[in-house]
Amino acid sequence: MFSKACEYGIKAAIFIAQDTMQQKRVSLKDIANAIDSPEAFTGKILQKLVKHDIITSMRGAKGGFEVNLATLDQIKLKQIVYAIDGDALYTNCALGFSECSSEKPCAMHFQFMDVRENLNNLLEHTTLEELVLGVKDKLAFLKE
Repeated sequence: MFSKACEYGIKAAIFIAQDTMQQKRVSLKDIANAIDSPEAFTGKILQKLVKHDIITSMRGAKGGFEVNLATLDQIKLKQIVYAIDGDALYTNCALGFSECSSEKPCAMHFQFMDVRENLNNLLEHTTLEELVLGVKDKLAFLKE
């Protein structure tokens, strides 16, 4: 459903938020290892999350990535998806056609509209904090 970059971005945001809750900043290397992602690819993803004010980055010996804890419960999963993939999830054709609309629908167009609406609702109402707490409470995991 999500692009590989988006999957890594969500996992990275959760991992960073976990460390931030323990008053720690986390390095690119540690993030990449924790989410099983190539380091260079992870770096590009993190740049997008920084640009969209989802995470922050500090340089230097005590640097690394962190999340503003005051906004942790306000960061929606939709913001992370948008930062990485833009609005393609909501606009692209389910079958990959370049042209697909209500006037010229693909075979799945109308059925996929319900899926999109439900997914949008899920992403809009799920916070980063909820995901972090799920992992912290061992109700969910980040790595196989």
